[in-house]
Amino acid sequence: MLKAVIFDFNGVIVDDEPLHLELFRRVLGEEGVALTDEDYHAKYLGYDDRGCFTAAFTDAGQPDFAADAPFIAELIKRKADYYYEAIEDRFLLFPGAADLVKKLAAKYPMAIASGALGGEIEVVLKRGGIRDCFQEIIASENVAVCKPDPEGYNKALASLNAVGSGQIQPSECLVIEDSVAGVEAAKRAGMWCLAVTNSYRAEDLAKADWIVSTLVNCDPEKLFLGTTT
Repeated sequence: MLKAVIFDFNGVIVDDEPLHLELFRRVLGEEGVALTDEDYHAKYLGYDDRGCFTAAFTDAGQPDFAADAPFIAELIKRKADYYYEAIEDRFLLFPGAADLVKKLAAKYPMAIASGALGGEIEVVLKRGGIRDCFQEIIASENVAVCKPDPEGYNKALASLNAVGSGQIQPSECLVIEDSVAGVEAAKRAGMWCLAVTNSYRAEDLAKADWIVSTLVNCDPEKLFLGTTT
């Protein structure tokens, strides 16, 4: 039985993966590190900011910078400042995302588990009119390790259980994801996973339980019911 839903954020609710690539490239370029589209999608998409910057400097042969926590924190803040500037005049929600969020929120407790910064998530959800649909938000600053580690999803479910009544099991939880790392994290957490092909090809997301090309008119409840009954 489906009892809770946890959404990823970037690439599922908000169409800002191209913007994050642009800003990662901008900040890394300011530090003399080049970032290509191919490397971003092959290596870093699905990482949180800390993971992406750390991996990029490691791959560029600069491990001392990668291990410099204050330096990485400054880069994260710089990128966040650029992000807030960039979204001032943009409405970034994917078609169908707000409708699905509102539909599911009427029936289930919901959370977000994302590698994005909490402030970025709050701004976009409020602008889209769906902030009140989520009881809990687990952002990058709330976890020690990023996806594909399941920590974010485990924490999201624990938070929902802490504020709700009863104990929802991982097998009663549906995750909605868009990345390879995110799908792996959801499955390692013991949860069901619906993947949307906003960022990766369907064949790349094959470990998900279901794969759709869009959230427009998507009915996760029907998919879940068809598999678990």
